[in-house]
Amino acid sequence: REPVPAAAAPPPGPPAEPAAAPPAVPPAGGDRPAAGPSDPSRRLLVARGVAVAAGATAAAVVGNGAYGVLRGPRLKHVTVPLAKLPRQAHGYRIAVVSDIHLGPILGRAHTQRIVDTINGVQPDLITIVGDLVDGTVADLGPAAEPLARLRARDGAYFVTGNHEYFSGAAPWVEFVRELGVHPLENARTELAHFDLAGVNDIAGTAEGQGPDYDRALGDRDTRRAAVLMAHQPVAVHEAVRRGVDLQLSGHTHGGQLWPGNYLAALANPTVAGLERYGDTQLYVTRGAGAWGPPVRVGAPSDITVVTLASRQA
Repeated sequence: REPVPAAAAPPPGPPAEPAAAPPAVPPAGGDRPAAGPSDPSRRLLVARGVAVAAGATAAAVVGNGAYGVLRGPRLKHVTVPLAKLPRQAHGYRIAVVSDIHLGPILGRAHTQRIVDTINGVQPDLITIVGDLVDGTVADLGPAAEPLARLRARDGAYFVTGNHEYFSGAAPWVEFVRELGVHPLENARTELAHFDLAGVNDIAGTAEGQGPDYDRALGDRDTRRAAVLMAHQPVAVHEAVRRGVDLQLSGHTHGGQLWPGNYLAALANPTVAGLERYGDTQLYVTRGAGAWGPPVRVGAPSDITVVTLASRQA
């Protein structure tokens, strides 16, 4: 038998073309390229920009708050009707100033601005409702000396605040007396149309010099209107019990700095302004200075002119 010949190989054809690449799929979001290594630096740039803007805003707020303290308090006017005030006393004006806080930053020039502002409105009476100083007479006596130039028909009166007891209250009481300002240490004076009383601050209790409401308000003619000077607003509860018509206070600074307004509201019946408690009205000034940093935000300093109105007029 003859062997079967092998199958002939097919003739060579044209060379094979390479396989086509699959079509490119566009990234999500249209034609934008996928996130690249530049994004972290972009986010860092944005974060730095936000931080700079926040810092600049904070600096502007603090700067404006400091300027408001250093330029001196502005005048505020409030009318308070009193049922017992006689007709001839209608329109009687009381300048109320508190929390001056003389110290290393707020010194003699600050006092002089306050004196000039008060004298400029020619009040009938001036009341300084505590926290005059943050230091001793030896250190701050010269800063307080312009108070000797206060002028009012019925004079100027002073009661202690808690900071006087941190600084030596007795020497300060004598010093302001020498300046012609009358201290009311749990005492009362009968003015022409109403009684003016004053009590020591609660902080004096530890030294045996706390408030004595019976001494200041007892045995008075209750047919006459009574105005009480008491540094801390919480004294209003005693004032109500003793038939006081108007209490003048400070202490809170109106909060001075956020969130100080919330903290002040926890410790005081009124943080700022005029409110009524039974038959007693309480007025709280935000004060003329600042404690700690000389900055106020949302609680500008003030000197208040309280105008009494007679309901018999």
